[in-house]
Amino acid sequence: MPETSGSPIPTRPAFRAGVSGTSLRLVAASVSAVLLTAGCASDKSGEASGGPGTTVIKVVLSNEGCQASPAKVPAGPATFSIENEGGSAVSEAELVSGTKILGEKEGLTPGLSGSFSLNLAPGDYEMYCPHAKSERSPFTVTQGVTGQPSSTPASGGAAALLSKAPDQYRRYVQSKTEELVALTAPFVAAVKAGKVAVAKARYAKARAPYESIEPVAESFGDLDLAIDGRDGDVPAGGWSGFHRIEKQLWTAGDTTGMVPVADKLLADVKTLAVRIRTTTFQPAELANGATELLNEISKTKLTGEEERYSRTDLSDVDANLQGSQAAFDLLAPALEVSEPGLTSTIRTRFRDAGVLMQKYAQPGGEFTRYPAVTPAQIKELIVAFDALAEPLSKVGEKVVAIS
Repeated sequence: MPETSGSPIPTRPAFRAGVSGTSLRLVAASVSAVLLTAGCASDKSGEASGGPGTTVIKVVLSNEGCQASPAKVPAGPATFSIENEGGSAVSEAELVSGTKILGEKEGLTPGLSGSFSLNLAPGDYEMYCPHAKSERSPFTVTQGVTGQPSSTPASGGAAALLSKAPDQYRRYVQSKTEELVALTAPFVAAVKAGKVAVAKARYAKARAPYESIEPVAESFGDLDLAIDGRDGDVPAGGWSGFHRIEKQLWTAGDTTGMVPVADKLLADVKTLAVRIRTTTFQPAELANGATELLNEISKTKLTGEEERYSRTDLSDVDANLQGSQAAFDLLAPALEVSEPGLTSTIRTRFRDAGVLMQKYAQPGGEFTRYPAVTPAQIKELIVAFDALAEPLSKVGEKVVAIS
């Protein structure tokens, strides 16, 4: 386990609606109303009880901080149950080791709750809640009881199947980062050559691999901001990455000043690919990532927040969905042994969401631009993704109980 670093983990601040002007504020307000109507405003995944042998850690978010209770636990299965009890300045809690985010719950505005599960190894960690008065608090995992089984006897077959998933997912993530590099290179070339129309055509395709592994990429906070940071996430002079180029292409209609930004973007995605080669995962991280990708859809994609200038949000939605399903599919063989009903439900709802997204598919892999999607259609999408997110949010605890 890496030693815990005292350096801050770069993270994105809450969405600043004023950055993108009146039209985006109105769209975001409209979608927020739809979210409430569709029942997505309360995150039921926070109602975590944990399975047999699972330690439940309560984390209360407030403007003061996010102290875990208990702050010292034995190694083994654990579920972090997080609730925001009025912290207007904070909406996120993370478990970190050094500069790597191991588990997180985002978008928890006052009154909302959420959870994530992990199989904890002994070591020193921190709870991190960006923008709180005290952003960090220590969290320690001690040696567990010697000889204590990590799963029930009935889950032996499931555990063997589950043990294959992390390496399979590592290969998937590596393939996606290689694809990211391969697609970013021609996008960058078009930007540097001043070919605006070509760059616009390549923009969404270049971003798709990143969106499919977004929770993994976000665990490298410095690179996430450099590659995917939005206007207002960092000081204006330090803004780089896809969205900086996106703004220039769609608002100015040229590539003035973008050569160094494009060069840096390609260098950063190459660095991400290198870092991911040595990244390892545990099954619960796959489950948490699958759920967080769906949360990304409801919290930043279907609000129109992500692609403020290109309005290619539905391309991001599709990539998030594909990445979520890829992670779940690797866990499914084990879950079918221990949780066949839950697995069947999730498979059906993934299929339903995929069929719905095909309504917006365009020739050449494009998707309908966000402004052409009506409020009724947005509500239909939200309902479908909410129906999928609810059972999927249970997978983390189930996986930890098996492993």
